[in-house]
Amino acid sequence: MQKSTDKERIILGIDPGTAVLGYGIVREIGKQLSLISLGIIKLDHLSDHGLKLQQIFQKTTALIEQYQPDCMALEAPFYGKNIQVMLKLGRAQGVAMAAALNRDIPIFEYAPRKIKQSVTGNGNAGKEQVAAMLKTLLKFQETPQFLDATDGLAVAVCHAFQNNSQRSSRKGYSGWNDFIRDNADRLG
Repeated sequence: MQKSTDKERIILGIDPGTAVLGYGIVREIGKQLSLISLGIIKLDHLSDHGLKLQQIFQKTTALIEQYQPDCMALEAPFYGKNIQVMLKLGRAQGVAMAAALNRDIPIFEYAPRKIKQSVTGNGNAGKEQVAAMLKTLLKFQETPQFLDATDGLAVAVCHAFQNNSQRSSRKGYSGWNDFIRDNADRLG
């Protein structure tokens, strides 16, 4: 009997939000993916933005402690017309990133269109199409109450697919120094 040489990897996917943050966790062995968990972090009951950010950091840290991911993939903020919404989403993403970087977990960002393209083959797919494809790919039945959960799962699956096909095109950071070096223009 021959032993498998495929390495196992746990990927935590995050769809940042300040009302609802979605997450999904997959196990990757070679090209095989399996669902570990998916869910949401509800934040809309908090009125203070600082408390929301604190919750994102604490809950993301708890997910990291529980599932011990090898990397984190996040949906990059999209460009919209409402600057305040973009700033809040950017902060939510940054706090989730900080939780991973605080544990020396590499982080990767993907544009929403790239995530949809990777999962469904259509960069303009709707949330329902993404959720349906994920149910087929990962063979699960239950439909989450919030599609933010499957959005977070889609980010993790996208990273697994990109990692298997295009190693050089993804953007990742293995620690604070890498992030700061590559984002000096974004800092103070």
